[in-house]
Amino acid sequence: MTIQEAQDKIDHWINTTGVRYFSELTNMAILTEEVGEVARIIARQYGDQSSKDSDKKKELADELADVLWVVLCLANQTGIDMTVALEKNFDKKNIRDINRHRDNDKLKS
Repeated sequence: MTIQEAQDKIDHWINTTGVRYFSELTNMAILTEEVGEVARIIARQYGDQSSKDSDKKKELADELADVLWVVLCLANQTGIDMTVALEKNFDKKNIRDINRHRDNDKLKS
């Protein structure tokens, strides 16, 4: 599925099953919540934090998909084509960071 197809599919779902989009402010709060769930999994699976029984049912892939869902909702609501936005972002990074990481002594092995 392309990014545009995902945006279209989410828009269709929102307008049929979901009834309507939540406000942008509500979606920003939901995005924060979803990123927190990703952080919780990372801290427990890859970090030093101990897991709880309730953590064992959580899947990183599902939580990352939740984050992407809300990001694409916000893009739809604000009229952003994420394919174009991501392409522009690559262009920006390719210009700005052409030597930045290569010249960073902290990243050298």
